[in-house]
Amino acid sequence: MDRFEQLAIPTGDGDAVHMRLFRPSGAAKGAPRAGVLIVPAMGVTQTFYAAFAEWLAGQGFLVATFDYRGVGLSRRGGLRRLDVDILDWARLDCDAVTTALAERLGAAPLYWIGHSLGGQILPFVPGHERIAKMVTIASGSGYWRENALPLRRFAWWLWYVVAPVATALCGYFPGRRLRKVGDLPAGVMWQWRRWCLDPDYAAGAEGPGARRAYAALALPIVSLSFSDDEFMSARNTEALHACYAGAARRMKRLSPAEVGMKRIGHFGFFRRDCQDPLWRDHLLPELA
Repeated sequence: MDRFEQLAIPTGDGDAVHMRLFRPSGAAKGAPRAGVLIVPAMGVTQTFYAAFAEWLAGQGFLVATFDYRGVGLSRRGGLRRLDVDILDWARLDCDAVTTALAERLGAAPLYWIGHSLGGQILPFVPGHERIAKMVTIASGSGYWRENALPLRRFAWWLWYVVAPVATALCGYFPGRRLRKVGDLPAGVMWQWRRWCLDPDYAAGAEGPGARRAYAALALPIVSLSFSDDEFMSARNTEALHACYAGAARRMKRLSPAEVGMKRIGHFGFFRRDCQDPLWRDHLLPELA
């Protein structure tokens, strides 16, 4: 039996994104207790979250993963002609998969688990009122002067030299060849660069309307961040979540030692070996 159902979800503008649906399995098989949408980090494909999605399905959740257009299974052909930015990912792609998952849930609640970028863009999703709670994982503002030191050391070079030159020359950001982030549409990279150069990140770069959208998001938010995150500093994390002024926020910053691990970092939460120290003890209670 397949571990998941693969679907092409129309986005309403003539395009589609690819979503994988993991149904409740094992002892938890049956009507889902809730739905979980796993919203990816920048340049990360949905396959990265497969083990985590399978585990959640085993706990009784209906789980969806997806790729933004231009990424992973939602990439069709070259990126040079793809006219898309981060707000398109939120307003079209995220809205489409949120709707698709909600339609399959009935009255069960829908949770949003946002990794990095995934924890930054919910205010721009038209259907965000369907979300009962958001859990952000390793998510912060991205403002480069407040990045964790390992990233800050080369952030200036990335944003003022590598990103603009490579994107202008290639017509997209060739991150795979550069071993940075991954291939990204030009519109995504230019917008992300603007955000990362603004002290208030997206809330500043996108103007007063964006700031109001962040403040108006009224739902419970739990932030899970990690002291050894090589990208997001504590200040990055605090700055992003401060924008969610209308939300009930709970911040949990964990060190690897607290959970009996040597390393977590920006991506480690989703490793299979985090099942007991992080998924069961620190995430599952938030989805009760």
